[in-house]
Amino acid sequence: MSLKKYSPRTPSLRFKTGYTFEELTKEKKPEKALTKGLTKSGGRNTLGRMTVRHVGGGHKNRYRRIDFKRDKDGIPGTVKAIEYDPNRTCRIALVHYPDGDKRYILAPLYLEVGAKVYSGPDSEILVGNTLPIANIPLGTVIHNIELKPGKGGQIARTAGAGAQLVAKEGAYAHVKLPSGEVRLIPVRCRGTIGQLGNIEHENISLGKAGRSRWLGRRPRVRGVAMNPVDHPLGGGEGKSSGGRHPCSPWGMPTKGYKTRKKSKTSSKYIVKRRKG
Repeated sequence: MSLKKYSPRTPSLRFKTGYTFEELTKEKKPEKALTKGLTKSGGRNTLGRMTVRHVGGGHKNRYRRIDFKRDKDGIPGTVKAIEYDPNRTCRIALVHYPDGDKRYILAPLYLEVGAKVYSGPDSEILVGNTLPIANIPLGTVIHNIELKPGKGGQIARTAGAGAQLVAKEGAYAHVKLPSGEVRLIPVRCRGTIGQLGNIEHENISLGKAGRSRWLGRRPRVRGVAMNPVDHPLGGGEGKSSGGRHPCSPWGMPTKGYKTRKKSKTSSKYIVKRRKG
C-alpha cells in the first residue's frame, strides 16, 4: 500500500494525497447480499435533535455487513477479494466457505486473495485466523478483539490498528491497546491474528475542504471567532485568544480536563492508562 501525490495544477491539488488502491481486487463490485442501504442521521437522534455537531451530507454509499464474531469454527474460508469499504478506514476481505456462505471480514496486513482463514480454538497462529485469547501466545499482535465472549470484536478495528497480548493471569489477559492503554480482557474472548492493513491512512492529506464534505464532515468554527453570546471564548477586540482555559460552547473544560466518570464500571479493567 502506497500513497500517490497529485500535480499542483490547482491550489486544491497542491497538498492532496490519495490511495493507489493497488491492494484491491480489480473490477470487483460489492457482494450485493452482504450490503444494505445506509440512512444518514445528520448528527440527530431519534427525536430529531442534534446531538453530534459537524455531521451531515457526504457521498451516498451502502453499508457492508462485517462478520465481527468470526464464529464459523473449524470451517476453512477462502479469501476471494480484497475490497474498499466507504464506512471504515481499513480494507475488507470477501471470504467464501465450502457450505456456500459468504462473509466480509476485516482485512489484516499481508492477507492475500486465495489465502485460507480459520476460526476456533484449534486454528493455527496465522494472519487472519481467529482464536480465543487463551490459545494465543504472548507477544502476538491481534485485532478485532471482543470485550464480552460471543459479542463480536469491538477493539482495534481501524486502519493500521493492532493490540499486543502482554500477559495472562487467571481468567483475564493483559492487552496493550494501540493508544498505549493496558486493559484486562477475559481469555474466553476472541481476537484475530495480525495488524490491520491500510497503514498509510494516517498520512492522507485531504487537500481541500470539499473532500471533507464528501466524507460527511461539516465545517467546524473556532470558538474564538464567535461572539460572546455563542461561545465562552468569543468576543474581544481584535484577534483575542479567549482569555480563559479552552472549553466547549457549554463551558465544559477541554484539552487535558478529565471527563471520564470515576464510578464507571469498566474502570476496574484498566491496568494502565493511555499515554499522556
